[in-house]
Amino acid sequence: MQTWRLLFAASAVLFLTGVAVQFFLIGLALTQLGGNGDTSLHVNIGYWLPIFPLLSMILAWPARAGSRTVWLCVALFVDTFLQGVLPLARDSVTVIAALHPVNALVIVGLGLMVARRGIELVRATASAAEAAAPAPSSPHS
Repeated sequence: MQTWRLLFAASAVLFLTGVAVQFFLIGLALTQLGGNGDTSLHVNIGYWLPIFPLLSMILAWPARAGSRTVWLCVALFVDTFLQGVLPLARDSVTVIAALHPVNALVIVGLGLMVARRGIELVRATASAAEAAAPAPSSPHS
């Protein structure tokens, strides 16, 4: 179970790392910040990001993360998938497309909750294993 929990936590942390990279990449592309205006790397990586919440959602069951954590993973997966669709509305309903950066902040919040729960699971398992380990014997007894 420790391995599953470690994989669950790792997938959640890798997802957050990917989101941070996304913020960096869009910053590099913004012409107002001296970028070249090419957002293709941000877009292409963004389409791959939902893999990590999907992986977290799958790993939550063998990690015994609990139903609340599973539902957070589901919400994170759906919201991350939706994030890729929002900019496509820019030609018809710009208000919906404008929700893209706002939704990114929601994704960060959900991602932090999932990652925190994963790290807590790993720590709890490590503490339980430590408590179950036999005490070292004294050489003077």
